[in-house]
Amino acid sequence: MKAARMSEEDVATFCLALPGAREDYKWGGVRVFSIAGNKMFALQNLRGASLAFKVDKDLFLGHCDRPGIHPAPYLARAQWIIMATPYPLGAQELQALLQRSHQLVVRKLPKRTQVGLLL
Repeated sequence: MKAARMSEEDVATFCLALPGAREDYKWGGVRVFSIAGNKMFALQNLRGASLAFKVDKDLFLGHCDRPGIHPAPYLARAQWIIMATPYPLGAQELQALLQRSHQLVVRKLPKRTQVGLLL
């Protein structure tokens, strides 16, 4: 049985359900999901129909070796990956990675700002 896939709208709904998450549009139509004002953790349509987000530093190269996943333009040095739609990952794995991206960004915030955002 093939793993269920997420649509762009499924991803947006999931991202916005994470603690403190909000969205806005920048750079001519890129959908930006962020926390604490302007700390991005996911981007949709950065380069066409795509999804980009932060991953753990030690797992970055491993993700980039997978089919359909590449270093994100301009953000690879911060360990961001990008994938085109339809996303090459199953829903469960993609949700776990998006949640991890959110938490990686939260952990960089000042301790007092982290309250209520940690999972």
